[in-house]
Amino acid sequence: METHAGRFRVYRVVESVPHINLFDTEATRLYTAYQSGYGDRQDDIDALRTGDLVEATLGGDPDDPDEAWSVQSVERVGGVRMAFAVDADPPTVAADLWTEGQERPSTTALRWAGDPVAEVAVQPRAPLPGGAFVPSVLTGLVPMEDRLGTLSSGGEPVTDALFLDPDPPDTDRYSRPYGTAVFFGAAGEALRDEFYDRYGIDPTGDSRPEYDPYGI
Repeated sequence: METHAGRFRVYRVVESVPHINLFDTEATRLYTAYQSGYGDRQDDIDALRTGDLVEATLGGDPDDPDEAWSVQSVERVGGVRMAFAVDADPPTVAADLWTEGQERPSTTALRWAGDPVAEVAVQPRAPLPGGAFVPSVLTGLVPMEDRLGTLSSGGEPVTDALFLDPDPPDTDRYSRPYGTAVFFGAAGEALRDEFYDRYGIDPTGDSRPEYDPYGI
C-alpha cells in the first residue's frame, strides 16, 4: 500500500454511492475513497460535506483502479458551501451568456449595489460524461477548482456555489446544452438568498438530488 498526502476538495456524490471522491487540488487527480469502516474516526468522515477543503492522507494501491483508497487522516481547512437544483430553469443571465456551439465555459459578473459580488458561468454539456451536469459536479468531474478560490471580477473569496441543471439527473435527453454555476462571495449573501428563494433551497440543508446513478 502507498500513501498520498495533499489538499483535497470533497465530493460526497449522493447517498446511494458508498464512496467519497477527493480531488487533489495540486496534482489535479480525483481519488475515490471508502466512506465507511473507519471505527472511532467515522464521525470525522461523516462530517465531511461536498465542497469542503481538507488536508488528508490517503492509503491505497495506485496500480489497482478498481480498489478505493482509505482516508488515513483528514482535517478540514476551509471550503465552499455547495447547493444544487435540478429540473430548474436557468436564470436569464445564463441564457444570455450562452452562445450556440460554444465549447468552453463562459463567465460574467453579477453586481449588488454596483459592486461585483458573484459570478455566473455556463458549462457546455458536451465534454461531460453522458452530457450530465449536476451529476458530474457531484462526482468532481467538472474542472472548476480555479473558480472556487476567488471571484475573478472582484478578488473576494468564494463562499458559496449554486449549480443549476435544467433537466433531472436521470434523463437521457437534455433541454439545454449547458448547465449553470453561480459563485458567491461573502458580500453576495443577499443575492445568494434571492437565488435560493427562487429555487427553493435551504442554505443550511443538503440539496443534493436524490437519485441512483447505478440505475441510470
